[in-house]
Amino acid sequence: MARKLKIHWKAHLVLMTASILFIAPFAWMLSTSLKAESRIFPKPGHPPQWIPTTDIVDEQGRPLVTRDGHSGVEIGRDEVGRHIVEIEGHQQALWPEEFDVRQKIGLHWQNYSDAFRKMDFFLNLRNTLFICTFCMLGIVMSCSLVAYSFARIPWKGREVAFVLVLATMMLPYQVTLIPLFAVYSKLGWVGTFAPLIVPAFFGAPFYIFLLRQFFLGIPQDLSAAARIDGCNEFGIFWRVILPLSKPALATTALFTFLFEWGDFLNPLVFLQDDRQYTLAIALEQFQSQHESMWGPLMAMSTVITIPIVIVFFLTQKTFIQGITLTGLKG
Repeated sequence: MARKLKIHWKAHLVLMTASILFIAPFAWMLSTSLKAESRIFPKPGHPPQWIPTTDIVDEQGRPLVTRDGHSGVEIGRDEVGRHIVEIEGHQQALWPEEFDVRQKIGLHWQNYSDAFRKMDFFLNLRNTLFICTFCMLGIVMSCSLVAYSFARIPWKGREVAFVLVLATMMLPYQVTLIPLFAVYSKLGWVGTFAPLIVPAFFGAPFYIFLLRQFFLGIPQDLSAAARIDGCNEFGIFWRVILPLSKPALATTALFTFLFEWGDFLNPLVFLQDDRQYTLAIALEQFQSQHESMWGPLMAMSTVITIPIVIVFFLTQKTFIQGITLTGLKG
C-alpha cells in the first residue's frame, strides 16, 4: 500500500511539472498583455518580470521616470523614436535603456484598448465563427453518414474503400493546394468563403475513421431490434446510432472547431478582401503593421486564445469520453 501511494505521489509530481511547462507560454503571454511597454523586455542583467506592473503617472497622465538618481517625466518621442524626458527642467532625448520608468504593481489594460482600436476584432470574429459553425455542421453530417456506411452496412468492396479513404491522409495537403486553387478559381470561389466551407460537406478521412470506430462498438442487436420495429436504414442511423454517439460527435465537432479557429493557411490562400479575414489572418496582419507594439499584440493573442480554453473546459468531459470510448475494433 505504501509503495502504491509513493508511486501515485511521484506520478502526480511528474504531471504537475509537465503541466507547469505547458502552461508557462500562455502565462507569459497573459502577463505580457497586462504589462506596460517599458517592462515587457527586461533590461540587460535583470530577470524577466512575471508579475504585471503599470507606469506611475503624474496628474497630467505623463509617466514618471528616473535617470542617474534624478526624477522626471516623459513628455513624448522624437522623429527617430527616442523618448523625450524632462528632468529638472531640462529635456533630453533618450533610448529606453538609458532611463527607468517608475512602476507599481497593477494591470495595464491600455494594451487591450489599443489592440481593439487598431484591429476590427468583431468583424474578424464574425467571419471566424461563420466558418467554424458551417464547417462543424458539414463535418458532423457528412462524416457520420460515411462512417455509418463503413461500420454498419455490409456492401461489396467496403473494406477496400475504407482503406482508400485512409490512404488519402498520407497525401500532404500542400501537394493538392495548387490544383485545388485552380479548380476553385475556375468555379469563381476564390475570394469567397466557399473554399473554406464546402469541402467540409464532403467528409474528412480522420473524422470518418474516428466515427467508424465508435459506431463499431455499438451492439448490432440494437439495429436488428429497430429493423424489426420497421425502421429503415436511415431511421436506424438517425434514431438509434446518432443519439448513442453524442460523445464521438461532440469530439468531432470540437476538433473541427479548434482546427478552423486557428487555421491560417486556407484563409490566407483563398480570401482576398480584408473584410473577410479570420482572426488568424487579422492577427498576422496586426503583427506586420504594428510589430513593435508587443503589449497590444499579446493582448489580442490572449483574447483569441481564451475562447479555445473556455470551449475545451466546458466540453472536457464529453471530449475525453469520446476519445476513450472510441475503440480500435476493426
